[in-house]
Amino acid sequence: MKFILAMAALAAASCAQAAEPAACPPPQKPSGGTRAETASGNPSGLLLVGNKGEDTLSLIDLATGSEICRLGTGRAPHEIAVSPDGRQAAVVAYGGNSIDIFDLGTRTKLRTVSLGSNEGPHGLVWLEDGRLVATTERARTLTIVDTNKGDSVSAIATDQQGTHMVAVSPDRGRAYTANIGSGTVSVIDLKAGRKLRDIATGGEPEAIVLSPDGATLWVGDLKGARVQAFDTRSFERLAELPTGAVPIRLVATPDGKWVISSNAGAGTLTMIDARRREVVGEVRVSGSPEAAQVTIILSSDGKRLYAAETGRDQVAEIDLETRAVRRRLRAGRNGDGLAVTP
Repeated sequence: MKFILAMAALAAASCAQAAEPAACPPPQKPSGGTRAETASGNPSGLLLVGNKGEDTLSLIDLATGSEICRLGTGRAPHEIAVSPDGRQAAVVAYGGNSIDIFDLGTRTKLRTVSLGSNEGPHGLVWLEDGRLVATTERARTLTIVDTNKGDSVSAIATDQQGTHMVAVSPDRGRAYTANIGSGTVSVIDLKAGRKLRDIATGGEPEAIVLSPDGATLWVGDLKGARVQAFDTRSFERLAELPTGAVPIRLVATPDGKWVISSNAGAGTLTMIDARRREVVGEVRVSGSPEAAQVTIILSSDGKRLYAAETGRDQVAEIDLETRAVRRRLRAGRNGDGLAVTP
């Protein structure tokens, strides 16, 4: 109940419009070249945070842990995707029907892409061929924006309630959407532009991730404190494993060893041995539902995990080897969507 009330308060806060923030300062040229890790042990690059409570995007310097600046976004920014070349970022406006495109080199907004009738964009993936793949929840569609063809917009109907998050197969041939209200995952053929089928998962599926080889689909159930694993060829359920309360996001490590759930109702992470399909431990981040821990992402080198503590306007950085919180990074109001630059 406490978690539900906290999330309701955050949703109300995200409806407020914020003043346009001041322009970001231009980036300084590095003196010693690009390094994956600084002398302090902190990674280089940027952490991007979508602040849904104030309609901004935070740019945080991972080397220092300091926020560089904020850029204005559309209403209620949520998920973020970095372009394959690392030069741009796309941010959905969940409260509207658009996606903002930012230049990370100049730290400016390049343009806003209207999705037309495809309202409520949320889950987002930027493919190597330039296409953006976004769930558009209120329209019950998966929307495709081709940035190499004048931002042309097309949509594929899921006809499911709460089409919220999306995962795309390694060969980029299929997309999988988690449909919270319908208790399903839709399987979409991206080449043919049509839905193939719905997988009945039961509960309220939101978190979704594919194994690096694309053979296993992992789905988290908000209602059931569990994750399920499905075979992507047969769609047979392979396993059901317990997690902490409200497993709202999932990530899979690049080596295929771990699947990790972000448990919003507990302020913890559940560590799952992906190959054995066994829970091997739990990591305490805040240990509190009041932190409203939502999005989790991995660092570029896969050594660290970032967890958005949306209720506390901060992001926790966890060392995956020691499974300890290293530091917390301040962001804007109700920071949720996350991305890191290469």
